[in-house]
Amino acid sequence: MGARQVGKTWLMEEFARREFPKDHVLVNFMRKRSLCEQLKNGDIDPASLVRLLQTATGKLIIPGKTLLILDEIQECPSALTALKFFQEDMPQLAVMAAGSLLGLSFGANKDEDGQTKREERRESFPVGKIDRLNVYPLTLSEFMRANGKEAMVNAIEAGDWKSVEALSGEYEMLLKNYMVVGGMPEPVNCWVETSSLAEARRIQRRMLLDYDDDFKKHAPIDLLPKIRLLWNNIPSQLAKENGKFIYSALKSGARAREYEVAVEWLRDAGMVYKLYRACPPRLPLPHYADLGAFKLFMHDVGLLGAMSHLEPSVVLDGNSLFTNFKGSLTEQFAMQELVADGIVSYYWTPDAGISEVDFVVQGSRAVYPVEVKSATNTKAKSLKVYMDAYNPPFAVKSSLKNYSGAGSVRSVPLYALGLLLGRMIG
Repeated sequence: MGARQVGKTWLMEEFARREFPKDHVLVNFMRKRSLCEQLKNGDIDPASLVRLLQTATGKLIIPGKTLLILDEIQECPSALTALKFFQEDMPQLAVMAAGSLLGLSFGANKDEDGQTKREERRESFPVGKIDRLNVYPLTLSEFMRANGKEAMVNAIEAGDWKSVEALSGEYEMLLKNYMVVGGMPEPVNCWVETSSLAEARRIQRRMLLDYDDDFKKHAPIDLLPKIRLLWNNIPSQLAKENGKFIYSALKSGARAREYEVAVEWLRDAGMVYKLYRACPPRLPLPHYADLGAFKLFMHDVGLLGAMSHLEPSVVLDGNSLFTNFKGSLTEQFAMQELVADGIVSYYWTPDAGISEVDFVVQGSRAVYPVEVKSATNTKAKSLKVYMDAYNPPFAVKSSLKNYSGAGSVRSVPLYALGLLLGRMIG
């Protein structure tokens, strides 16, 4: 599962090439729409489905030997439902499936009031019968590896801080390039092959147009204007002083009730991440979520820059890349790293006052505050307010300063955040 163009098909094909090099069958339901109609109107027991797919592809599908790949499965709800029967009746057949917008294609559609439309009830997701893997844009460490910098990643993982500090300028340049290129596979591949930020940005702009086409194709007609407005408004919302999502900033008089279904549509599509406020920040964090206060992030920092019309040349201009949009690019980067690492995260503000901590993350035994700062500016008055109020085991400040793993406030370079934070909080 994952957003459009995040690399799901490539991953399945690469796995097949390595593990089933001579015996895999790929069915793309986007290209074989007639199959969907046959499945919809016929039997979907495994034996019947295998016969149908063999006829459609001209290839044998042998349980225990063949890997069956079902791509763009959101186009064929009956095929996803059939996975349940494969698991129950033909478990010896290896089956992989991938799809975008799965949260939208399966389960009932909703209107702008959040009500289920009777005429549009859809087939159910086979919960408990399949293993699910969420695919995200490349993290910074994956981007570094794609650029042939495996040794630099290994140095951070090994805690070789003497070497890391000696190469801090190169790490920072890789981070800056990542902030422009992002982690979507096509722009990353373009950057690796051409070293052209401008060409990577051109691809990102085309991807944004593709996403708009997806909105028109998949979104309910009555929600389409709200989805577009929300999506296009994310950069300006993140650039606000506190970043909290304000519905009235979308449109004069706009209220949460009118737009909350559109927000969830984008979340189900894997295109936005929702960071709730937590107060007080105690274990377990989800129990203390303030569902009325949240920030919205895009799924990729490169696409955020493209939507914001950020010129790629800014990467050459000192540290201005990190301070543009009041640090929103830095927070977007940190959010992506936390999501990809599976870290439960919220943000914190007190019930009264103006303090704010960018992230509070749930560890195995405590909640830890995490502040991300642009460049080497690490003054964090809000962090002190938090520390005095809740006395966590330690806090993390992430900036371009060097690593320091001792004391009540620990410094983690931005380029090491995704590799270290999960280990630090246990």
